[in-house]
Amino acid sequence: MMEGFFDSMNWWHWLIVAVLFLIMEIFSPAAFFMWLGFAAAITALAALAIEMSWEMEFLLFAVLSVASILIGRSWFKRHPIESEQPALNERGVELVGKMAVVETPIVNGTGRIHLGETTWKVTGPDAATGQKVRIIGSQGSTLKVELID
Repeated sequence: MMEGFFDSMNWWHWLIVAVLFLIMEIFSPAAFFMWLGFAAAITALAALAIEMSWEMEFLLFAVLSVASILIGRSWFKRHPIESEQPALNERGVELVGKMAVVETPIVNGTGRIHLGETTWKVTGPDAATGQKVRIIGSQGSTLKVELID
């Protein structure tokens, strides 16, 4: 039954597949489905220009998919997307260099600081409540601090 379905595939079926992949790309967090969409669109053009069996069409789509993904990945490596806020999803990185006040004493290297409307877990040299510290780094949701004299 499926063989009869594939035998009846035309170039416009590949075009529909390409559009579906591009629609899926809209809802995807990474640029992946667009490359499959490009491969399906090129397969549609090839099927329109050249009479091919469905097996050859699928083989062409598979080869074009792999090639387009590899080309896309290498292009993005050479041309990374610039952002006005590169640390947008890395809140700890944005805080490096800021001053804060120790809220819970830093004992045995860990404590809490108050910064803005939030308290943060910190690591650093032991410090008493009220001591001023500078944020020098972050690891996950834990900030690294140093004492300010």
